Amino acid sequence: MGLFGFLSKQFVDVIDWVDEPGTLAARHPMQGREIQNGAQLTVRDGQIALFYREGQLADAFHPGLYTLETGNLPVLSALLNWDKGFTSPFKADVVFFSQKEQAGLKWGTAQPITVRDPEFGPVRVRAFGSYSFRIEQVPAFAVKLMGSLQRVTLADIEPQLRAAIATAIASAIGSGEFAFVDLAGNQAALSERLKAAVDPAFAQWGLTCTSFYIESLSLPEAVQAAVDSASAPGDASGQIEKLHRLLTIGAITQEEFDAKKAELLGRIR
Repeated sequence: MGLFGFLSKQFVDVIDWVDEPGTLAARHPMQGREIQNGAQLTVRDGQIALFYREGQLADAFHPGLYTLETGNLPVLSALLNWDKGFTSPFKADVVFFSQKEQAGLKWGTAQPITVRDPEFGPVRVRAFGSYSFRIEQVPAFAVKLMGSLQRVTLADIEPQLRAAIATAIASAIGSGEFAFVDLAGNQAALSERLKAAVDPAFAQWGLTCTSFYIESLSLPEAVQAAVDSASAPGDASGQIEKLHRLLTIGAITQEEFDAKKAELLGRIR
């Protein structure tokens, strides 16, 4: 390299990233630049920074302020054969990931899902609600969703997440393994069951679903009437029987069953 080329090369001595709303990961600009010995790395709360060398994952940094040197770059030091430490600038890719919760997101079934209820047979339902997630396993997210991109935003992956939610819900409630109409009267229990179905889909991308709620459930008129009837005062024995079915499939706890049973029996005394 000529003297002019050496002098014109840009060296990086400060590496940091300020979170941007809706951005999940961002690659620090390194085009034609090298990192200096003793450069300052700032990883803010809720972030993780990964260093890559020629596409290979090297070192990871959790929240804190770092002075980059051989001691805190063990993998990169091995890749570059820094047996006695480094003094000259080096090239590496640095990617920041936000592990903050992405909340208030919406999901919905674009098309009705056919549910096989033991009592009513095939039932076509639509559901809508909200969910939140965050990046849990950063390396998996980096491989599956980041790749060589400069950044990944919520808008980039949200359609993929909604599709995964719809598929998981269709599989969970369409199997006919439990009395859907019973659970429809207890949206909290149904939300928990559907979250359990969604969790594996998110985990494959290094994500964890931190909350999942049903906010609206559209049922055929006759089925909705049955749900309303089960939720209304009156036939205590029938309602207790339905509660026992929920207890049997694990949708409610023994404590919840006992409390609701006592409430129903109290109405007829």
